[in-house]
Amino acid sequence: MATDPTNPPSEQASLDSLKGHVPFVGLTGGIGSGKTAVSDRLAQLGAGIIDTDLIAHQITAPNGVAIPLIQKQFGTNFIDSTGALDRAKMRKLVFDDPDARSALEAITHPLIREETIRQAQHLIEGKAPYLVFVVPLMIESGSWQSLLDYLVVVDCPEEVQIERVMHRSKLPRNEVERILKAQATRKERIAHADMVIENQGSLDSLEAEVLSLHQKILQLQKDSTSSS
Repeated sequence: MATDPTNPPSEQASLDSLKGHVPFVGLTGGIGSGKTAVSDRLAQLGAGIIDTDLIAHQITAPNGVAIPLIQKQFGTNFIDSTGALDRAKMRKLVFDDPDARSALEAITHPLIREETIRQAQHLIEGKAPYLVFVVPLMIESGSWQSLLDYLVVVDCPEEVQIERVMHRSKLPRNEVERILKAQATRKERIAHADMVIENQGSLDSLEAEVLSLHQKILQLQKDSTSSS
């Protein structure tokens, strides 16, 4: 399940207080577009990466902080044998029941925001040159744009997305298509982007695009420093 860590004013103010120390870069794209491949390469170049989907997995893993709250709200049927969230069962429920989706988000979103802020503070203190916030539903939330200095969209044809997710997550085509329909369209995401990374070619091509992005963000940091 993709996460949508929307920021209410009090939480947004916490990230606002960190803004200006380093550039804030948003990284988004549809399911299967290759956000992780891009963020992994940016991390290798020295960027500070905050992946909200990874945080969501961590808080719903065995002994995750969200597990007791999810069990209390939805019952033990939604916790698997390892003590983690049964993601397949929960995915089906929230797609079919908007109230259940809201109840899950009321549990997970505050925890995701709290960890996002903690990681941002830690990375800034560690002298990361810039922060990359990887958020699958960044465009859909409508609350991130005011926080970002630069927005990057990872893009590829829809059929490529479907094939990747079917292979990676072992989901049937109709379920992947259902997830895609719940997300912003490629056109909508690209309309908001400062840069689009095309991720349907070779790894060498992707490496070159990521390096170009890295250099642009470093220049943005230099320009900001020189004008301050």
